[in-house]
Amino acid sequence: MRLTIASGVAAFTAALLLYPLFEGGTWFWSSLGAVLAVVAAGLVSSRLSLPAWAATLLGVAATWIYLTASFAAEKAWAVFVPTKGSVVELGRLLGVGWTDIQRFAAPVPTTDGITLLTAGGVALIAIAVDLFAARLRRAALAGLPLLALATVPATILPDPISWPAFIIAALGFVGLLIADGRERVGHWGRAVLVRRTRIAAAPSANGPRASADTSGLRLSGKRIGFAAIVLAVLVPALLPAMEPVSFFQFGVGGSGTGGRGNSISIPNPIAHLKGQLDLPERQTVLTYANNDDKPRYLRIYALDTFDGQQFGMTQPKGSPDNRTDNGPLPPPPGLTGNPKINNVQTNIQISDEVDDLKFLPLPYPPREIRVDGDWRADVSSLMVFSTRDEAAGLEYDVATSEPEPTADLLETLDGNADAVDQRYLRLPENIDPEIKDLAGKETAGATSDYDAAVKLQQFFTKTGGFTYTLRTQGHGSSALRDFLLRDRAGYCEQFAASMAVLARLVGIPSRVVIGYTGGTKIGNRWEVSTSDSHSWPELYFEGVGWLPFEPTPAGVLGQGSARVPAYTQPAPTPTNSSSAPTPGATSSTATDDALDPAERQNPRALDREAQLNSGTLPEEESMPLIAKIGIGAGALLLVLLIPAGVRLITRNRRVRTLGWKVSQPSDELTARIVSGEGTVGRHPSVAAAWAELDDILYDYGMAREPSETPRALARRLTQQYEFDAASAAAVSAIASSVERVLFARDPGRIGPLKKDLRTVRQALAATVSRGRRVRAVLLPPSTLRGLRGVGERLLDGFDLLETIRLRRTAAQKGS
Repeated sequence: MRLTIASGVAAFTAALLLYPLFEGGTWFWSSLGAVLAVVAAGLVSSRLSLPAWAATLLGVAATWIYLTASFAAEKAWAVFVPTKGSVVELGRLLGVGWTDIQRFAAPVPTTDGITLLTAGGVALIAIAVDLFAARLRRAALAGLPLLALATVPATILPDPISWPAFIIAALGFVGLLIADGRERVGHWGRAVLVRRTRIAAAPSANGPRASADTSGLRLSGKRIGFAAIVLAVLVPALLPAMEPVSFFQFGVGGSGTGGRGNSISIPNPIAHLKGQLDLPERQTVLTYANNDDKPRYLRIYALDTFDGQQFGMTQPKGSPDNRTDNGPLPPPPGLTGNPKINNVQTNIQISDEVDDLKFLPLPYPPREIRVDGDWRADVSSLMVFSTRDEAAGLEYDVATSEPEPTADLLETLDGNADAVDQRYLRLPENIDPEIKDLAGKETAGATSDYDAAVKLQQFFTKTGGFTYTLRTQGHGSSALRDFLLRDRAGYCEQFAASMAVLARLVGIPSRVVIGYTGGTKIGNRWEVSTSDSHSWPELYFEGVGWLPFEPTPAGVLGQGSARVPAYTQPAPTPTNSSSAPTPGATSSTATDDALDPAERQNPRALDREAQLNSGTLPEEESMPLIAKIGIGAGALLLVLLIPAGVRLITRNRRVRTLGWKVSQPSDELTARIVSGEGTVGRHPSVAAAWAELDDILYDYGMAREPSETPRALARRLTQQYEFDAASAAAVSAIASSVERVLFARDPGRIGPLKKDLRTVRQALAATVSRGRRVRAVLLPPSTLRGLRGVGERLLDGFDLLETIRLRRTAAQKGS
């Protein structure tokens, strides 16, 4: 029965790892009920001594009855008994749940179908664990179905499993192993409990511990289990992160963007954007080339909904009519024949190392795409995605019809909120009044929606005192308020989201776009890397459609790859250059105008985009590989020298006490002298000399025998290592001082032992090899013995739990 209960506990603690996948707690209670049903069936099977196959069938039947009562009670007979109608209802809910799982991205709502699937899956895992552990007596193999529960969130979610949930699940499995060990040893009768701790080994008032249980034989496994859990949590936390969670996973599948069937799960792009900007090294995402040889922003996601905390993306819809191989894509919303149109042909090559990329990076607005596979365009946003194919290693051609509006043209247009979906204007009702006042203040005096948009952009890039930094995080309502009204420091996500919110507050439709900036020119192609990840707002103007704006500070004091669109800048001085750059394209003139003089003259910073225009690679900002190897080797050396440092500190402390006098030894001093342990500053020189001699002998491989008296030790060392007269006299002086302190009523005056100890150490060092002497200095065994003792005492703390009893035994009651 113990194994059955332990199996249920292990299964349920492992199921706790699933909590990030769901909204609400319905799945938790349903899963708990399913596990309890399996445990009840297992207890009945153990009571009746049923064979393994019968116990498994009983567990399945109990699960079926529980699910019927929970999800199809109205179709069942007497609530619990399954009927044809309840079976049909459960089948329907299973189908609905499977469809919902395909349709939603984590965290999913706990609908009846999803809850049924979860509870049934956890019950099957509990049945498998009970089969392996309680029926087949293979508790170690029960870890395999438990591991299946852990792999679900690990493969779906981009974030790692939380350490509290991992510890709980690991303790559940360790408890199962301990219960199995106790059952196995219990078949041999009672065992004698032997422990090193004085508390546990002390005899009782009635004599030796005749009623010892089998716990002593489980101490090694228990210690290994607890130590493994601690190391599994602490070691990854102490190691430096080689690569943060990124927008795309390189070399690792399961970024969370994948989908199956006719739907696609939507990732949280904002949650991953900062990961790419924080990557220690640039990794190539794609390369592209176009017919006008100008870099362009490449859009991937368009976030259109704002819930007061962050921007989100409506589920994209791509009908068969909007497949890319059916010809031109749907027309760009709001774009008419008013502005000049620049037709561009672009060839894009996605890196093979990008996994699970279901959306195509594209310049906006795409007109036609030639690409292999089933790729479809969302009508409202022109995002191009696939539910079946991936973009890794894909090469495709895209034709764009890019508007080239002028400031004069945009002055005559407006947002025309009636011509666009209202979701691009929708804001929560609880927006901070101070933010509303800020939007009105910064756009005061604007003559048009375009003028208001330019004023908002200048507020972020020039007049507002904002600074660019990757140290800030968060995009909730409080983070938005802090960014706009107090800190005014953040990275592109905060700038883009904040400008989009302010634009909506003044009546301009807006959305947030996530993708990449233009990249670096290498040869005849532009290379886009993870460091080019970017977010920017798009504002809607009827007649031109969606136009990108750039509130993120650009240049050396901001995000170097960000570019302020030319149509938001004052008219440049006429030059011999060709036509004005397209929206989203880089422009050295626009950038120079966007930068303050102090930014352009900053001699310490590297303007990465200036190198873009010259067609050269930016200087490698990351630390050279040889320097990283050197730092790692130095850190490893320092860690290895920790025992040597501890030994040196201990020796110096003892040497400082070697000149002290001693009169009468205390009980603690006597114990330390006999055991050879170290001493603290208040103990006399004899204890220090004896402890140091004991460590020297241990370091040189001449450890003192526990039963060896000081005089016998001095005689053995003198004879075995053929000490000269001075060395023999020195070791005899130390041994005599120890005996006088231990046994003499009045030890009298004892002279300094510092010189004698040094003489003995030199004599001992001369008898061992050079390698042994080097090891004694750099990796002293005496210090390692002390560190090992500390670890053993920490683990022995768990042994005290064995002495705790919830009820007194019969012998204790009698006494």
